Amino acid sequence: MSLARSVKISLAFVGLLVGAGFATGQEAIQYFISFGRIGIWGAVLAGVLMVAAGVVILQLGSYFLAEEHNMVFRHVSHPVVSRALDVSITLTLFAVGFVMLAGAGSTLNQQFGIPAWIGAGVMTLLVMVTGLLDVDKVSNIISAVTPLIVVAVVVAFVHTLTTLPGDLSGLESIATLADSPVRPWWLSGLNYTGMALLLGVSMCLVIGGTVPDPREAGLGGFLGGLLFSVLLLMNCVTLYLSSAQTEGAEVPMLRIFESIHPVAALLMVIVVFLMIYNTAIGMFYALGRRLTASRPQHYRPVFLLACLLGYAVSFAGFGNLMSYAYPAIGYVGMAMILIVCTWWLKERGTIVEETGRRFRMRALLTLRTDPERRFSRRHAAMLQDVAGESNVEPETITGAIELEVERMLETEPQHEDEPLTR
Repeated sequence: MSLARSVKISLAFVGLLVGAGFATGQEAIQYFISFGRIGIWGAVLAGVLMVAAGVVILQLGSYFLAEEHNMVFRHVSHPVVSRALDVSITLTLFAVGFVMLAGAGSTLNQQFGIPAWIGAGVMTLLVMVTGLLDVDKVSNIISAVTPLIVVAVVVAFVHTLTTLPGDLSGLESIATLADSPVRPWWLSGLNYTGMALLLGVSMCLVIGGTVPDPREAGLGGFLGGLLFSVLLLMNCVTLYLSSAQTEGAEVPMLRIFESIHPVAALLMVIVVFLMIYNTAIGMFYALGRRLTASRPQHYRPVFLLACLLGYAVSFAGFGNLMSYAYPAIGYVGMAMILIVCTWWLKERGTIVEETGRRFRMRALLTLRTDPERRFSRRHAAMLQDVAGESNVEPETITGAIELEVERMLETEPQHEDEPLTR
């Protein structure tokens, strides 16, 4: 199991979930800070659920070697429920995708006076170019952007703690002036987690599907959920303590960075734009994969057409999506989390057994690839038997693990004396 790969998965997981709403601070204010101090406990609840759901979702993606979300939902839920989830997620992918394009246009327009259609067009082109890459490269790009928001949240957190005003007594009354789309605080925390995961579940399953080892994928989900939880708590504490400073601001985090330095504010605008990019590519890439699940050779034209349609619809605006549509998305997401976690708990033993099979297959395929070691007929028969017992088609699971072995040998050419039985 590769820790480095699990870390990369965790960064991609966080990158998919911390979109523009997180980066601006609006999500934290609406879902948590609007309740005052008690809202911080809502963030803690959301964080715990995010860790558990991160493990489950990425491990299920790995277990089924998912290429799109519906192949997982078909296995873990009733056909009617699976279809409802599939339609909900597919519509959500497109809706949030074109809202991100519109958000990119608005961000550049507000900060630099660039016409909104140009900003949205630039983002559309970036998404179209990125989406033509394979899923590993898309995951790497999302992972590479993620550290920026981590740095931004930490800087804002440290700055806020070191510049606290002497009197904090008025913060509670100021914080609760903001409206929350969901009440009470604990339901808001659950709804937020459902919303965030429904937006990212499709791409998370696809990323998990590139990892044949469920342990590796599960560790990535755990680390990603933990990092997300820490960032969410730091974000909420920062915004609560800065309530007086950020009251009424459309981009609360930007207001905080403006108080640090004008250059810091400019850098934060760039971070927000990149977070929009992260979310947009995650939405449109997963949408293209889903729409071409039965005909993967048509992915490129369908993906490009979806991006162009998204760009056209982005001119309509939909500025109130977060306040009205996000809660509805959150309730569907809560149902989705309950379904996948229930199935995972029931079938945990089966997943462990399959993990053991893949471990043995990896050892056998490593042996077969090594020219200095003998791969006998008995080994070939063992490989065939183990692959035949897998929950995935023998050719598919063998090909996936064989590709993993080739990559491992490219980076670690030394022999690995792994056991052939377990």
